[in-house]
Amino acid sequence: MLLPHLYIDTVSGKGRGVFTKKAIPGNTVVEISPVIVMSKADRQSLDKTLLHDYIFEWGTLKDKCCMALGLVPMYNHSYKSNCEYFMDFDNDTISVKTVKGIKKGTELTINYNGDWNDPAKLWFEVSK
Repeated sequence: MLLPHLYIDTVSGKGRGVFTKKAIPGNTVVEISPVIVMSKADRQSLDKTLLHDYIFEWGTLKDKCCMALGLVPMYNHSYKSNCEYFMDFDNDTISVKTVKGIKKGTELTINYNGDWNDPAKLWFEVSK
């Protein structure tokens, strides 16, 4: 499931990002994406590639990883994100939901730490 008014565009200093052609109310699920679950050994191999920046830790023990399909890998990080994501380990999906209303033309962002308002430092330098 993916809202039809989401699209990819470039963001200065960040590469690509997810935007909306229409306003989106708060507490709206904008995407439910299937994931491909991989083993710890696969994760070690992926960590040596560019895909390292696009995979998620997976499982209750975080002993696996996954690659989300759909637009999920394209959401940029923000410490003041306007969306949050939820992992469903039983159904192998990641859902993205707005935490507040989003205006037309606005970039949709998530906090890569997992919680939409988690200020912990990331593994890379964050653009301002």
